Amino acid sequence: MMMNANGTESAAERTGDERSADEQTRHEQTADPRGADRMLVLVLRLAAMLCFAGWTWVHYYWEGPYGILLWQDATYDFANRLGISWDEFVGTGADDGWLQTWIARITWLYLACTVLTLTVRSKSYFQMAGLVGGSGLLAVLSYAKYVASQHQAPMFIEHGGQILAPVLLVLALRFGARHRITVATAMVAVVMTFAGHGCYAIGWWPTPGSFYGMISVALDVEYETANMMLRCFGLLDFVVCVAIFIPPLRRVAAGYAVIWGFLTAVARPLAGMSWSLNYWGADQFLHETILRAPHFLIPLYLVILWRRPRNANDADTKQVNPSARISPTND
Repeated sequence: MMMNANGTESAAERTGDERSADEQTRHEQTADPRGADRMLVLVLRLAAMLCFAGWTWVHYYWEGPYGILLWQDATYDFANRLGISWDEFVGTGADDGWLQTWIARITWLYLACTVLTLTVRSKSYFQMAGLVGGSGLLAVLSYAKYVASQHQAPMFIEHGGQILAPVLLVLALRFGARHRITVATAMVAVVMTFAGHGCYAIGWWPTPGSFYGMISVALDVEYETANMMLRCFGLLDFVVCVAIFIPPLRRVAAGYAVIWGFLTAVARPLAGMSWSLNYWGADQFLHETILRAPHFLIPLYLVILWRRPRNANDADTKQVNPSARISPTND
């Protein structure tokens, strides 16, 4: 009787284990398209949405930085062939010229991209194409800032995280948030952001005065102290760029990138806003944090992705499809 009871109990245990394994497998296959983790996709969605929203405000409230590219004789020749006179081309000085009008209309493209980040799904191929086009818009904007900076390479490189944010969302939806291509693209985005910033902070290119101003105002320190701190922060930026490729160090590096990316983003409004300004200056400075959301949200995506499994069973589960994953993670 005991043997039969034990035998029955063992069979029941085996049946329960098999059922649990089947349920785990089904969860892996159906929880999210192509094994994507919803939390990871949400982080990437927020990064792209906030970036586009911030730049939408820039284009609406001020003007996109395309003047350096468009105020050219070739642009006027093109407008002239369309029958537009010089007076119509330059306007009256109240931003009502032909060129300013078309630059202002780019606002609607950024607004459309902001909406797409909220509505795009894994099968929305047309919307995905729109987001890739939005990435192209960000690349053109970054190139314009690069030209305006007298062709300083870090100016373009540090915008890499923003340029790649919508691409990352598309990759996460199309291939999966844990797919090697998605993760590798996120790592490239982080390296570009921190390498570009590090080149300025460490002094290899002329350090912008705004860097000194933010540290001096936020921390109430003198120029010499601010300069020394910038050099240290610049060195740490490059440490992140290297450590993120070293498995034992990459999660710590990504965690530091989250904190530093967030602090450098919020430093802009903290240094510029004042109680004496209309709306406390939020209309002039708050977008500086919002459009830099990819600087800390993309590293946050990597931190969540690279978190350690809770137990051995979780670690075993992650081997279901090793070709599409880059590291053990929790579900």
